[in-house]
Amino acid sequence: MPRPTDASLEMIRRLIGYDTTSRDSNLELIGWVKTYLAGFGIESRLTYDDDRRKANLFATLGPATGPGIVLSGHTDVVPVDGQPWTTDPFKAVEKDGKLFGRGTCDMKSFVAIVLALVPEFIRRKPKVPIHLAFSYDEEVGCIGVTRLIADLKQAGIRPKTCIVGEPTGMKLVIAHKGKKSWRCRVRGLECHSSLAPLGVNAVEVACEIVAYLKGMARRFRDRGPYNRDFDIPHTTAHTGIIQGGTALNIVPLDCHFDFEFRYIPGDNPETLFAEVKSFAEVKLLPEMRTVHAESGFTWEELSEIPGLAMDESAEAVQLGKALTGANAVAKVAFGTEAGRFQEAGIETIVCGPGDIDMAHKPNEYVSLDHLAQCETFLHRLMDRVCAQ
Repeated sequence: MPRPTDASLEMIRRLIGYDTTSRDSNLELIGWVKTYLAGFGIESRLTYDDDRRKANLFATLGPATGPGIVLSGHTDVVPVDGQPWTTDPFKAVEKDGKLFGRGTCDMKSFVAIVLALVPEFIRRKPKVPIHLAFSYDEEVGCIGVTRLIADLKQAGIRPKTCIVGEPTGMKLVIAHKGKKSWRCRVRGLECHSSLAPLGVNAVEVACEIVAYLKGMARRFRDRGPYNRDFDIPHTTAHTGIIQGGTALNIVPLDCHFDFEFRYIPGDNPETLFAEVKSFAEVKLLPEMRTVHAESGFTWEELSEIPGLAMDESAEAVQLGKALTGANAVAKVAFGTEAGRFQEAGIETIVCGPGDIDMAHKPNEYVSLDHLAQCETFLHRLMDRVCAQ
């Protein structure tokens, strides 16, 4: 089995060692990367969140001007809370041809391999700018990259191509679904549970809407519309969080739940949201208000990730085929920052080590074979863009 270099493995271990769960700061990792690049004479451009607890990093290898290629990855990871890990999730552990740890798959390994190859990129003298773009808060809505792209636009930096190294099993992905999510807050009326008909049970009302969303999901599954190019060929609906109630003997006053649509091209998430909202406010609200006139709903948009849709004839796609050594392309259900880059007028593809099936799970891992393939992918990029 092909094996990655020790330099790449050591860099992965270092990055996994930083707990950059999205709710926490990533500045320790970003600070280390900035110092590492400075050791090669490379300046880094940082953009911060409002609280200056998190930052994106953007740096350029090779010439400072001209149409360049972005190598993009996010630095945040999802929580490990409550997951039955058999190893320390923030320590990369090699076993049976795999490297375990939170972020090994999604997606610190790509970032680490790019960083490990910085000395070779510099030695081989890129003829075009090779940009490194490492973001915060991808896992909670592609928040950081939005600021990074806006900063590049303001600074007059206009990359031509972007490669997002999300886990695709080193297969070339040219399209993915869009995602939009909302929070619904239900306001009911509290009372003693023995007098339940005199109250408005916010939890039960919320569950009726969640059940309606599940019915929509079944409808998409059974009746489409379908796009067979995608691994999940239809739009999906999903409820991920629900919270409400204080005690069993109290009719709940409040409940809220978060839900999302991951939609194929041609489906409009606003139309789908309007259907859910109409069910709540036309079907459920009148009955609620016969009991309590001030009961009701509030709706909050949480996040939006635009879909990616690259034409197979695009230069970026042809580059991806050359770097993977394969003509096959794929379209996937999961979202990435690629849609943001494409919105900014940058041709973007997705290709990186790891399988999305392992992302967000306990005992997350990446295979050593994928890591070695990623190194080969980036060496082929060097062969195309470097003078030596």
